[in-house]
Amino acid sequence: MLKRLKKVMSAVLIGAMSASVFIGCSSSSSSAGSDNEGNITLTFGSHQSGLPTSGIVQDLAKEFEEETGIKIDFQISPDAQWRDLLKVKLDSGEAPDIFCADADPLNLVTRVNPEKNVLEVTNEEWVSRMDKNVIPSISYNDKVYGITFPGKKMYFYVYNKEIFEKLGLKVPTTYEEFKNVCQKVKDSGTTPIYEGTQNGWHQVLPLFETGAMYQANHENLYEKLNKNEADLDSIPELLTIINQLKEFSDLGFYGDDYLSNSVENAKEAMANGEVAMFIAESAWRDEVKADFPDFDTSKLGIFTMPWGDNQTIGVNPASNAYFINKNSKNADAALKFFEFLARPENLQKRLDGQPGLSEVCWPEIQSKYSEEDKKYIDSLEKGMVVQAGVKYVDSQWMEVGKDLESMYTGAMTPEEVLKTIIDRRTEQAELQKDEYWNK
Repeated sequence: MLKRLKKVMSAVLIGAMSASVFIGCSSSSSSAGSDNEGNITLTFGSHQSGLPTSGIVQDLAKEFEEETGIKIDFQISPDAQWRDLLKVKLDSGEAPDIFCADADPLNLVTRVNPEKNVLEVTNEEWVSRMDKNVIPSISYNDKVYGITFPGKKMYFYVYNKEIFEKLGLKVPTTYEEFKNVCQKVKDSGTTPIYEGTQNGWHQVLPLFETGAMYQANHENLYEKLNKNEADLDSIPELLTIINQLKEFSDLGFYGDDYLSNSVENAKEAMANGEVAMFIAESAWRDEVKADFPDFDTSKLGIFTMPWGDNQTIGVNPASNAYFINKNSKNADAALKFFEFLARPENLQKRLDGQPGLSEVCWPEIQSKYSEEDKKYIDSLEKGMVVQAGVKYVDSQWMEVGKDLESMYTGAMTPEEVLKTIIDRRTEQAELQKDEYWNK
Protein backbone atom coordinates (compact mmCIF):
# COMPACT_ATOMS: atom_id res chain seq x y z
CA MET A 1 0.00 0.00 0.00
CA LEU A 2 2.85 2.36 0.89
CA LYS A 3 4.57 1.66 -2.43
CA ARG A 4 1.36 2.36 -4.35
CA LEU A 5 0.81 5.59 -2.43
CA LYS A 6 4.35 6.73 -3.22
CA LYS A 7 3.76 6.08 -6.91
CA VAL A 8 0.54 8.11 -6.84
CA MET A 9 2.21 11.00 -5.03
CA SER A 10 5.12 10.83 -7.48
CA ALA A 11 2.73 11.10 -10.41
CA VAL A 12 0.94 14.07 -8.85
CA LEU A 13 4.25 15.79 -8.16
CA ILE A 14 5.51 15.24 -11.68
CA GLY A 15 2.31 16.66 -13.09
CA ALA A 16 2.62 19.73 -10.93
CA MET A 17 6.26 20.21 -11.86
CA SER A 18 5.49 19.78 -15.53
CA ALA A 19 2.76 22.41 -15.33
CA SER A 20 5.10 24.86 -13.62
CA VAL A 21 7.45 24.71 -16.58
CA PHE A 22 4.74 25.91 -18.89
CA ILE A 23 3.73 28.76 -16.61
CA GLY A 24 6.04 31.71 -16.89
CA CYS A 25 9.26 29.88 -17.80
CA SER A 26 10.35 32.72 -20.04
CA SER A 27 13.33 34.72 -18.90
CA SER A 28 11.52 37.89 -19.97
CA SER A 29 9.15 37.47 -17.04
CA SER A 30 11.83 37.41 -14.35
CA SER A 31 12.17 41.00 -13.15
CA ALA A 32 14.11 41.65 -16.33
CA GLY A 33 16.46 44.59 -16.54
CA SER A 34 16.42 45.49 -12.85
CA ASP A 35 19.54 47.23 -11.59
CA ASN A 36 18.77 46.13 -8.04
CA GLU A 37 20.02 42.58 -7.56
CA GLY A 38 17.61 42.16 -4.69
CA ASN A 39 14.72 42.36 -7.15
CA ILE A 40 16.08 39.79 -9.60
CA THR A 41 14.61 36.32 -9.85
CA LEU A 42 16.46 33.93 -12.15
CA THR A 43 14.43 31.18 -13.76
CA PHE A 44 16.20 27.81 -13.79
CA GLY A 45 14.71 25.15 -16.08
CA SER A 46 15.69 21.52 -15.74
CA HIS A 47 14.57 17.94 -16.12
CA GLN A 48 14.23 15.73 -13.02
CA SER A 49 17.59 14.04 -13.54
CA GLY A 50 19.32 17.38 -13.97
CA LEU A 51 19.02 18.26 -10.30
CA PRO A 52 20.00 16.04 -7.35
CA THR A 53 16.98 14.60 -5.57
CA SER A 54 18.60 15.59 -2.27
CA GLY A 55 17.83 19.25 -3.03
CA ILE A 56 21.45 20.36 -2.57
CA VAL A 57 21.35 22.72 -5.56
CA GLN A 58 18.23 24.38 -4.19
CA ASP A 59 19.97 24.67 -0.80
CA LEU A 60 22.97 26.33 -2.43
CA ALA A 61 20.60 28.67 -4.27
CA LYS A 62 19.14 29.78 -0.93
CA GLU A 63 22.65 30.52 0.34
CA PHE A 64 23.29 32.47 -2.86
CA GLU A 65 20.09 34.45 -2.30
CA GLU A 66 21.12 35.26 1.27
CA GLU A 67 24.47 36.52 0.01
CA THR A 68 23.32 38.48 -3.05
CA GLY A 69 19.55 38.95 -2.83
CA ILE A 70 19.18 37.18 -6.19
CA LYS A 71 16.43 34.55 -6.11
CA ILE A 72 16.41 31.31 -8.12
CA ASP A 73 13.06 29.96 -9.35
CA PHE A 74 13.47 26.25 -10.16
CA GLN A 75 11.06 24.89 -12.78
CA ILE A 76 11.36 21.15 -13.29
CA SER A 77 9.99 18.98 -16.08
CA PRO A 78 9.76 15.18 -16.38
CA ASP A 79 12.81 13.59 -18.00
CA ALA A 80 10.88 12.27 -20.98
CA GLN A 81 9.60 15.75 -21.93
CA TRP A 82 12.55 18.01 -21.26
CA ARG A 83 14.65 17.70 -24.42
CA ASP A 84 11.76 18.53 -26.71
CA LEU A 85 10.43 21.22 -24.40
CA LEU A 86 13.81 22.93 -24.12
CA LYS A 87 14.14 23.02 -27.91
CA VAL A 88 10.74 24.65 -28.21
CA LYS A 89 11.62 27.22 -25.55
CA LEU A 90 14.95 28.04 -27.19
CA ASP A 91 13.46 28.31 -30.67
CA SER A 92 10.66 30.60 -29.43
CA GLY A 93 12.99 32.83 -27.42
CA GLU A 94 11.26 31.86 -24.16
CA ALA A 95 13.99 29.78 -22.54
CA PRO A 96 14.70 30.32 -18.83
CA ASP A 97 17.66 32.38 -17.64
CA ILE A 98 19.54 29.19 -16.75
CA PHE A 99 18.77 25.80 -18.22
CA CYS A 100 20.06 22.30 -17.72
CA ALA A 101 20.79 20.04 -20.68
CA ASP A 102 22.52 16.73 -21.23
CA ALA A 103 25.94 17.62 -22.59
CA ASP A 104 28.40 15.70 -24.71
CA PRO A 105 30.71 16.61 -27.62
CA LEU A 106 28.50 14.95 -30.23
CA ASN A 107 25.12 16.50 -29.44
CA LEU A 108 25.65 19.89 -27.82
CA VAL A 109 24.94 21.82 -31.01
CA THR A 110 21.70 20.02 -31.81
CA ARG A 111 20.49 20.33 -28.22
CA VAL A 112 21.16 23.97 -27.38
CA ASN A 113 22.78 25.64 -30.44
CA PRO A 114 25.33 27.37 -28.16
CA GLU A 115 26.49 30.09 -30.55
CA LYS A 116 22.92 31.32 -30.88
CA ASN A 117 21.49 30.65 -27.41
CA VAL A 118 24.21 30.37 -24.78
CA LEU A 119 26.46 32.85 -23.02
CA GLU A 120 30.13 32.02 -23.58
CA VAL A 121 32.12 31.45 -20.37
CA THR A 122 35.54 30.52 -21.78
CA ASN A 123 37.47 33.15 -19.86
CA GLU A 124 35.86 32.60 -16.47
CA GLU A 125 38.36 31.61 -13.77
CA TRP A 126 36.50 28.47 -12.74
CA VAL A 127 36.65 26.94 -16.22
CA SER A 128 40.36 26.18 -15.76
CA ARG A 129 39.59 24.19 -12.61
CA MET A 130 37.21 21.70 -14.21
CA ASP A 131 38.45 18.27 -15.29
CA LYS A 132 39.89 18.69 -18.79
CA ASN A 133 38.04 15.54 -19.89
CA VAL A 134 34.64 17.21 -19.51
CA ILE A 135 35.48 20.45 -21.32
CA PRO A 136 34.70 19.04 -24.82
CA SER A 137 31.18 18.20 -23.62
CA ILE A 138 30.39 21.85 -22.89
CA SER A 139 32.37 23.41 -25.73
CA TYR A 140 31.89 24.27 -29.39
CA ASN A 141 34.43 25.72 -31.81
CA ASP A 142 36.98 26.00 -28.99
CA LYS A 143 34.65 28.10 -26.85
CA VAL A 144 33.26 26.96 -23.47
CA TYR A 145 29.56 27.51 -22.82
CA GLY A 146 28.55 25.67 -19.65
CA ILE A 147 29.37 24.46 -16.18
CA THR A 148 29.06 20.86 -15.01
CA PHE A 149 29.59 19.08 -11.73
CA PRO A 150 29.15 15.27 -11.75
CA GLY A 151 32.30 13.25 -12.35
CA LYS A 152 32.54 10.50 -14.92
CA LYS A 153 29.58 8.14 -14.90
CA MET A 154 30.02 4.40 -14.50
CA TYR A 155 26.99 2.13 -14.12
CA PHE A 156 27.00 -1.23 -12.32
CA TYR A 157 24.57 -3.72 -10.92
CA VAL A 158 24.18 -2.84 -7.26
CA TYR A 159 23.35 -6.14 -5.57
CA ASN A 160 22.26 -7.38 -2.14
CA LYS A 161 25.19 -9.39 -0.76
CA GLU A 162 23.00 -10.88 1.96
CA ILE A 163 20.58 -12.38 -0.58
CA PHE A 164 23.47 -13.75 -2.64
CA GLU A 165 25.15 -15.30 0.41
CA LYS A 166 21.92 -16.83 1.67
CA LEU A 167 21.38 -18.52 -1.71
CA GLY A 168 25.04 -19.47 -2.17
CA LEU A 169 25.43 -17.26 -5.24
CA LYS A 170 28.57 -15.72 -6.69
CA VAL A 171 28.86 -12.52 -8.68
CA PRO A 172 28.17 -13.50 -12.33
CA THR A 173 30.77 -12.78 -15.00
CA THR A 174 28.95 -14.26 -18.02
CA TYR A 175 25.40 -14.05 -19.29
CA GLU A 176 24.66 -17.70 -18.48
CA GLU A 177 25.91 -17.22 -14.93
CA PHE A 178 23.79 -14.08 -14.70
CA LYS A 179 20.70 -15.94 -15.89
CA ASN A 180 21.28 -18.77 -13.42
CA VAL A 181 21.69 -16.29 -10.55
CA CYS A 182 18.43 -14.57 -11.48
CA GLN A 183 16.56 -17.86 -11.71
CA LYS A 184 17.67 -18.91 -8.23
CA VAL A 185 16.74 -15.52 -6.80
CA LYS A 186 13.32 -15.72 -8.47
CA ASP A 187 12.78 -19.27 -7.19
CA SER A 188 13.45 -18.01 -3.66
CA GLY A 189 10.51 -15.59 -3.91
CA THR A 190 12.50 -12.40 -4.49
CA THR A 191 12.43 -10.29 -7.66
CA PRO A 192 15.91 -10.60 -9.22
CA ILE A 193 16.15 -7.18 -10.92
CA TYR A 194 14.37 -3.87 -10.44
CA GLU A 195 13.90 -2.16 -13.80
CA GLY A 196 12.57 1.42 -13.86
CA THR A 197 10.96 1.47 -17.29
CA GLN A 198 8.64 4.38 -16.45
CA ASN A 199 11.57 6.80 -16.60
CA GLY A 200 12.27 5.80 -20.19
CA TRP A 201 16.06 5.99 -20.04
CA HIS A 202 16.99 3.32 -17.52
CA GLN A 203 16.21 0.21 -19.59
CA VAL A 204 18.52 1.46 -22.36
CA LEU A 205 21.69 1.32 -20.25
CA PRO A 206 22.64 -2.32 -21.01
CA LEU A 207 22.74 -1.58 -24.75
CA PHE A 208 25.22 1.27 -24.78
CA GLU A 209 27.06 1.25 -21.43
CA THR A 210 28.81 -1.88 -22.76
CA GLY A 211 30.65 0.17 -25.38
CA ALA A 212 34.08 -0.76 -23.99
CA MET A 213 33.39 -4.40 -24.90
CA TYR A 214 32.24 -3.44 -28.40
CA GLN A 215 35.42 -1.44 -28.95
CA ALA A 216 37.61 -4.26 -27.66
CA ASN A 217 35.98 -6.70 -30.07
CA HIS A 218 35.88 -4.44 -33.15
CA GLU A 219 38.87 -2.34 -34.17
CA ASN A 220 38.31 1.39 -34.77
CA LEU A 221 34.60 0.81 -34.21
CA TYR A 222 33.53 4.31 -33.18
CA GLU A 223 35.48 5.94 -35.99
CA LYS A 224 33.87 3.62 -38.55
CA LEU A 225 30.39 4.28 -37.15
CA ASN A 226 30.91 8.04 -37.20
CA LYS A 227 32.22 7.96 -40.77
CA ASN A 228 29.33 5.78 -41.92
CA GLU A 229 31.74 3.01 -42.83
CA ALA A 230 29.81 0.62 -40.58
CA ASP A 231 26.49 0.60 -38.77
CA LEU A 232 25.20 -0.80 -35.50
CA ASP A 233 24.30 -4.13 -37.11
CA SER A 234 28.04 -4.73 -37.48
CA ILE A 235 28.13 -5.20 -33.69
CA PRO A 236 26.62 -8.67 -33.18
CA GLU A 237 26.92 -8.27 -29.41
CA LEU A 238 24.39 -5.42 -29.52
CA LEU A 239 21.63 -7.59 -30.98
CA THR A 240 22.65 -10.35 -28.58
CA ILE A 241 22.07 -8.04 -25.62
CA ILE A 242 18.69 -6.87 -26.97
CA ASN A 243 17.68 -10.53 -27.24
CA GLN A 244 18.93 -11.19 -23.72
CA LEU A 245 16.88 -8.31 -22.33
CA LYS A 246 13.81 -9.81 -23.97
CA GLU A 247 14.63 -13.23 -22.51
CA PHE A 248 14.94 -11.77 -19.01
CA SER A 249 11.55 -10.14 -19.43
CA ASP A 250 9.98 -13.38 -20.62
CA LEU A 251 11.53 -15.30 -17.70
CA GLY A 252 9.97 -12.85 -15.22
CA PHE A 253 13.28 -11.61 -13.85
CA TYR A 254 12.00 -8.01 -13.64
CA GLY A 255 8.89 -8.93 -11.65
CA ASP A 256 5.22 -8.74 -12.55
CA ASP A 257 4.65 -4.98 -12.71
CA TYR A 258 8.00 -3.73 -14.00
CA LEU A 259 6.44 -1.70 -16.82
CA SER A 260 4.99 0.60 -14.15
CA ASN A 261 8.20 0.80 -12.10
CA SER A 262 9.95 4.13 -11.64
CA VAL A 263 13.62 4.59 -10.81
CA GLU A 264 12.65 6.64 -7.75
CA ASN A 265 11.02 3.61 -6.09
CA ALA A 266 14.05 1.36 -6.52
CA LYS A 267 15.55 2.54 -3.23
CA GLU A 268 12.54 1.37 -1.24
CA ALA A 269 12.48 -1.97 -3.06
CA MET A 270 16.16 -2.55 -2.34
CA ALA A 271 15.99 -1.41 1.28
CA ASN A 272 13.01 -3.70 1.93
CA GLY A 273 14.78 -6.68 0.37
CA GLU A 274 12.09 -6.99 -2.31
CA VAL A 275 14.69 -7.05 -5.11
CA ALA A 276 18.26 -8.30 -5.40
CA MET A 277 19.77 -6.04 -8.09
CA PHE A 278 19.43 -2.62 -9.69
CA ILE A 279 21.53 -0.80 -12.30
CA ALA A 280 22.96 2.37 -10.80
CA GLU A 281 26.15 4.25 -10.11
CA SER A 282 28.23 3.07 -7.19
CA ALA A 283 27.21 5.96 -4.95
CA TRP A 284 23.50 5.18 -5.41
CA ARG A 285 23.92 3.12 -2.25
CA ASP A 286 24.32 6.39 -0.36
CA GLU A 287 20.95 7.52 -1.71
CA VAL A 288 19.39 4.37 -0.27
CA LYS A 289 21.01 5.17 3.07
CA ALA A 290 19.79 8.77 2.96
CA ASP A 291 16.18 7.68 2.44
CA PHE A 292 16.37 4.63 4.70
CA PRO A 293 18.83 5.43 7.51
CA ASP A 294 18.28 2.08 9.26
CA PHE A 295 19.35 0.09 6.22
CA ASP A 296 22.90 -1.25 6.33
CA THR A 297 24.36 -0.32 2.93
CA SER A 298 27.42 -2.50 3.58
CA LYS A 299 25.07 -5.26 2.43
CA LEU A 300 25.22 -3.79 -1.08
CA GLY A 301 28.02 -4.53 -3.54
CA ILE A 302 28.61 -3.77 -7.21
CA PHE A 303 29.47 -5.77 -10.32
CA THR A 304 29.75 -4.81 -13.95
CA MET A 305 26.85 -5.60 -16.27
CA PRO A 306 27.50 -9.09 -17.73
CA TRP A 307 25.16 -8.69 -20.70
CA GLY A 308 26.76 -10.33 -23.74
CA ASP A 309 29.46 -11.72 -21.40
CA ASN A 310 30.70 -8.18 -20.85
CA GLN A 311 33.48 -7.72 -18.29
CA THR A 312 34.41 -4.12 -18.98
CA ILE A 313 33.26 -0.83 -17.47
CA GLY A 314 31.68 1.83 -19.64
CA VAL A 315 32.87 5.32 -18.79
CA ASN A 316 30.89 8.41 -19.69
CA PRO A 317 32.87 11.64 -19.25
CA ALA A 318 29.78 13.67 -20.14
CA SER A 319 26.82 14.53 -17.95
CA ASN A 320 24.18 17.18 -17.60
CA ALA A 321 25.43 20.76 -17.55
CA TYR A 322 24.02 24.19 -16.79
CA PHE A 323 23.95 26.97 -19.38
CA ILE A 324 23.10 30.67 -19.27
CA ASN A 325 20.59 32.01 -21.76
CA LYS A 326 22.53 34.41 -23.98
CA ASN A 327 19.36 36.44 -24.52
CA SER A 328 18.47 36.74 -20.84
CA LYS A 329 18.36 40.25 -19.45
CA ASN A 330 19.73 38.80 -16.23
CA ALA A 331 22.74 36.99 -17.71
CA ASP A 332 25.19 38.81 -15.43
CA ALA A 333 23.29 37.66 -12.35
CA ALA A 334 23.24 34.10 -13.69
CA LEU A 335 27.00 34.24 -14.19
CA LYS A 336 27.38 35.25 -10.54
CA PHE A 337 25.42 32.13 -9.59
CA PHE A 338 27.82 29.97 -11.61
CA GLU A 339 30.78 31.64 -9.88
CA PHE A 340 29.14 30.90 -6.53
CA LEU A 341 28.59 27.23 -7.39
CA ALA A 342 32.22 26.89 -8.51
CA ARG A 343 33.71 27.99 -5.19
CA PRO A 344 35.72 25.10 -3.66
CA GLU A 345 33.65 25.09 -0.47
CA ASN A 346 30.44 24.89 -2.51
CA LEU A 347 31.83 22.12 -4.72
CA GLN A 348 32.48 20.16 -1.54
CA LYS A 349 28.94 20.87 -0.35
CA ARG A 350 27.66 19.64 -3.71
CA LEU A 351 29.53 16.34 -3.35
CA ASP A 352 28.64 15.88 0.31
CA GLY A 353 25.02 16.84 -0.27
CA GLN A 354 24.41 14.55 -3.25
CA PRO A 355 24.45 10.99 -1.88
CA GLY A 356 24.32 9.37 -5.32
CA LEU A 357 27.45 11.13 -6.55
CA SER A 358 30.86 9.43 -6.27
CA GLU A 359 32.91 12.37 -7.47
CA VAL A 360 32.68 15.81 -9.03
CA CYS A 361 34.58 16.74 -12.18
CA TRP A 362 36.74 19.17 -10.23
CA PRO A 363 40.12 17.55 -9.39
CA GLU A 364 40.57 19.72 -6.29
CA ILE A 365 37.75 17.77 -4.56
CA GLN A 366 38.52 14.20 -3.43
CA SER A 367 36.17 11.43 -4.59
CA LYS A 368 33.97 9.28 -2.32
CA TYR A 369 34.87 5.87 -3.80
CA SER A 370 35.60 3.29 -1.11
CA GLU A 371 38.82 1.28 -1.22
CA GLU A 372 36.79 -1.82 -2.08
CA ASP A 373 35.16 -0.05 -5.03
CA LYS A 374 38.47 1.40 -6.22
CA LYS A 375 40.08 -2.04 -6.18
CA TYR A 376 37.23 -3.59 -8.16
CA ILE A 377 37.03 -0.74 -10.68
CA ASP A 378 40.80 -0.77 -11.20
CA SER A 379 40.70 -4.51 -11.94
CA LEU A 380 38.56 -4.12 -15.07
CA GLU A 381 39.20 -2.68 -18.53
CA LYS A 382 37.39 0.54 -19.31
CA GLY A 383 36.24 2.39 -22.41
CA MET A 384 33.93 5.16 -23.55
CA VAL A 385 30.23 4.39 -23.66
CA VAL A 386 28.54 4.33 -27.06
CA GLN A 387 26.38 7.41 -26.54
CA ALA A 388 29.42 9.60 -25.81
CA GLY A 389 31.49 8.26 -28.71
CA VAL A 390 29.04 7.51 -31.53
CA LYS A 391 26.91 10.07 -33.30
CA TYR A 392 23.10 9.93 -33.32
CA VAL A 393 22.75 7.46 -30.46
CA ASP A 394 22.21 9.60 -27.38
CA SER A 395 19.80 11.89 -29.24
CA GLN A 396 17.36 8.97 -29.62
CA TRP A 397 17.87 7.52 -26.15
CA MET A 398 14.33 8.01 -24.88
CA GLU A 399 12.89 6.64 -28.11
CA VAL A 400 15.01 3.52 -27.73
CA GLY A 401 13.51 3.13 -24.27
CA LYS A 402 10.05 3.08 -25.85
CA ASP A 403 11.25 0.54 -28.43
CA LEU A 404 12.38 -1.78 -25.65
CA GLU A 405 9.01 -1.41 -23.92
CA SER A 406 7.34 -2.38 -27.19
CA MET A 407 9.62 -5.39 -27.40
CA TYR A 408 8.71 -6.44 -23.85
CA THR A 409 5.01 -6.32 -24.69
CA GLY A 410 5.51 -8.26 -27.93
CA ALA A 411 4.82 -5.35 -30.29
CA MET A 412 8.39 -5.41 -31.67
CA THR A 413 11.02 -8.09 -32.13
CA PRO A 414 14.67 -7.60 -31.08
CA GLU A 415 15.59 -7.39 -34.75
CA GLU A 416 13.01 -4.66 -35.31
CA VAL A 417 14.35 -2.73 -32.33
CA LEU A 418 17.85 -2.74 -33.77
CA LYS A 419 16.64 -1.81 -37.27
CA THR A 420 14.63 1.10 -35.84
CA ILE A 421 17.70 2.42 -34.01
CA ILE A 422 19.73 2.18 -37.21
CA ASP A 423 17.03 3.89 -39.28
CA ARG A 424 16.86 6.75 -36.79
CA ARG A 425 20.61 7.23 -36.96
CA THR A 426 20.41 7.51 -40.72
CA GLU A 427 17.46 9.90 -40.57
CA GLN A 428 19.14 12.14 -38.00
CA ALA A 429 22.44 12.14 -39.89
CA GLU A 430 20.70 13.19 -43.10
CA LEU A 431 18.72 15.90 -41.29
CA GLN A 432 21.98 17.23 -39.88
CA LYS A 433 23.46 17.09 -43.41
CA ASP A 434 26.30 14.99 -42.05
CA GLU A 435 29.04 14.88 -44.67
CA TYR A 436 29.47 11.11 -44.27
CA TRP A 437 25.82 10.41 -44.99
CA ASN A 438 25.39 12.96 -47.76
CA LYS A 439 28.19 12.14 -50.18
